[in-house]
Amino acid sequence: MLNFMQWKKNPIVADGAWGTEMLKAGLTQGDAPELWNFSHPGIVSGIARSYAAAGSKIILTNTFGGSSIKLEHSGVADKMFEINKRGAELTKQAGGGDYLTAGDMGPSGKLVMMGEVSIDDVEDSFARQAEALREGGADLIVLETFIDLIEIKAALKGAIKGGACPVVCSMTFDPMADGTFRTIMGHSPEEAVATLEESGASLIGANCGTGIDAYAELAKTLCSLTELPVWIKANAGLPILVDNKVVYPMSADDYTTFIPSLLDAGVAVIGGCCGTAPEHIEGIVKVLKDFQGRGK
Repeated sequence: MLNFMQWKKNPIVADGAWGTEMLKAGLTQGDAPELWNFSHPGIVSGIARSYAAAGSKIILTNTFGGSSIKLEHSGVADKMFEINKRGAELTKQAGGGDYLTAGDMGPSGKLVMMGEVSIDDVEDSFARQAEALREGGADLIVLETFIDLIEIKAALKGAIKGGACPVVCSMTFDPMADGTFRTIMGHSPEEAVATLEESGASLIGANCGTGIDAYAELAKTLCSLTELPVWIKANAGLPILVDNKVVYPMSADDYTTFIPSLLDAGVAVIGGCCGTAPEHIEGIVKVLKDFQGRGK
């Protein structure tokens, strides 16, 4: 069993973005990255290896859109188990450092509240995905970038059933005009934490959405609401359009200036989301060493 509660006293570094790194490697916007687990396994394992070399202690799998529901869009739902198992194997076997393999599971792409998919179907799909990730060697499961509390609650139930390992629940929040935070579906951090704690999450956090400057404030709220370890993986600033391409402009140096505030708030796991790269992780590792060195 992972002693993830120990991370509250000794924070650890997760990885950075996968999607933007794969786009750099030639992935076409709109194509399913998960199919690269078979067509470009060297690139996939190379991304994991680059994060291991940068100092990541938790590295995701290339399976964010790997639920059977999401894979229907690409016509490969029947390959769900193989895609996820292979994704876990590629991260697990990439090498380059000592790290945990985190089976990555993103939203289904359909809204439960609109009747596009049932709660039972979400639970079943995520249970089967978690089972595949565990068979491939995942040490924990990460549910990330969710905006609907109904969906992530069902996904968590399925992940626990299929994975039998710790599950991180990370939602995407945006700052409101009054200084509070909400998901696009209107869920507050208070509502999310209470629901996810009761439903069996092992870690609770936030990723994607706005940049790390705003998430530095959100971290204080999340850490005040739960005794569970808090997980933060923010974007490298807000995206801008350069030569018709989406770019996340925040450099590694600028990104890491916000890391001390996350640590002071009590965040246990820190990484990066869209636009972050191995150099951002290297910066976090350096800040964390300085933080630990001052005896915090």
